[in-house]
Amino acid sequence: MTDNSTPKDALAVVETWAHAFAASDVDTIVATYADDALFMGTSSKSLVKDRAGIRKYFEAALLSNRPRGAGLTDVESMALADGAVLVTGLDAVTGVRDGAKYTNPGRVTFVVARRGDGWKIAHFHRSAMPG
Repeated sequence: MTDNSTPKDALAVVETWAHAFAASDVDTIVATYADDALFMGTSSKSLVKDRAGIRKYFEAALLSNRPRGAGLTDVESMALADGAVLVTGLDAVTGVRDGAKYTNPGRVTFVVARRGDGWKIAHFHRSAMPG
């Protein structure tokens, strides 16, 4: 998931995000985002521009159809500049709806940026895999 020029701390944010998603841990997943993050989730109908909107999205998405998961695969990263890293790949969001398991494959992109002493997700976009 990394090349030699990609800061490991930046990639750790994406790993924290994935674990929090699988645990339906809204507080932790929201904490991975920068205060000024731009967010476009799979079911977003508009661009979300603040953490309150990100929290609202994940409360709706993660606190239903449990257990949830988001396995990241085919992940690649690229340092864009000092303090900015692009992480992109494929994922499979899973859950349980009406007692039946489901999987929704998709494409995901994170831009992780240095904010203060740490790294936060500054941009997120996920779209469903075309059928």
